[in-house]
Amino acid sequence: MIVFKKAIVLGVLLAMVGLATEAQAQQRTRQTRAEYIERYKSIAIGDMERYGIPASITLAQGILESDSGNSRLALQSNNHFGIKCKSNWTGKRVYHDDDAKGECFRSYASVEDSYRDHAEFLDQSPRYDSLFSYAPTDYRSWARGLKAAGYATALDYAQRLIRIIEDNRLYLFDQPDGSNLHKRGSSKGHARMQHVDKAVSGDAVDPDNYGVTINAHYGYKVLTANGVHYVLAKKGDTYERIGDLFRVSARNLRKFNDANDPQLQPAAGMAVYIERKKKRWTGNLTRHVCRTGETVRSVGQIYGIRSRSIEKMNGLPSGATLAAGTELRIR
Repeated sequence: MIVFKKAIVLGVLLAMVGLATEAQAQQRTRQTRAEYIERYKSIAIGDMERYGIPASITLAQGILESDSGNSRLALQSNNHFGIKCKSNWTGKRVYHDDDAKGECFRSYASVEDSYRDHAEFLDQSPRYDSLFSYAPTDYRSWARGLKAAGYATALDYAQRLIRIIEDNRLYLFDQPDGSNLHKRGSSKGHARMQHVDKAVSGDAVDPDNYGVTINAHYGYKVLTANGVHYVLAKKGDTYERIGDLFRVSARNLRKFNDANDPQLQPAAGMAVYIERKKKRWTGNLTRHVCRTGETVRSVGQIYGIRSRSIEKMNGLPSGATLAAGTELRIR
């Protein structure tokens, strides 16, 4: 009997040691905030260049929503932004308790996919349109705007984001050469740029009054990609109508947008450049990984690059078909 009791005690002690060892191992492998920033900063900067979302905001949201990549949702589903399924989500799903029990969250094949979906989620959701009137360096307005638009239910959500950004100097990533600024621990770039919308009046938008992002004539918001201005077409729009509003001939609009087919008109939500696109991408990204159905022209419309320039950079013939996964040089 004594031997049996000793065996039980020994077993319990060994189990306790095993649990302690496992806890220590988990503690050792837990990703730190600094490691998280270093690992994902380039993706956040790329999203800023492509979508105009401050890199500081993206990183701060990732840190807060995923506990620096250590949350169960992040580890099991690569979901770093707590984005729920919604009715339009057709991808994989997981279920976690959040504001309610067993809520549906999006599941991703990789963390990179989560970052891209986060950028597209903000870019394509009408409720976040007002955020893009702020400069990419105005992280405080972005943080408050996210809360006001209902991104999170926490009352102090904006304050949390701002604290993370300032404690970790993430605002440096919003500046040119931000990665090196942050690496050097420089305080340069801490001053926030105040964005001032320029007034638009008259029957057409004056091209000399374009800001980084402004709410323009007849509800068209003028955006920039690669330093080139564009608007999003509305339902029923034509190059002729947009040209009349923005003082650009329909012929030039078609040239700016590589719309070589004279019968082609912009679909609702499509980017319509009102200036000539550039020959190459001017940001830090060097390559674009194609998705199913993408064309040279559609990639050019994303980055503000001329189709012919993409073809030349990649040695492609005119009208080349792009398979999913194809990598294109963009600069």
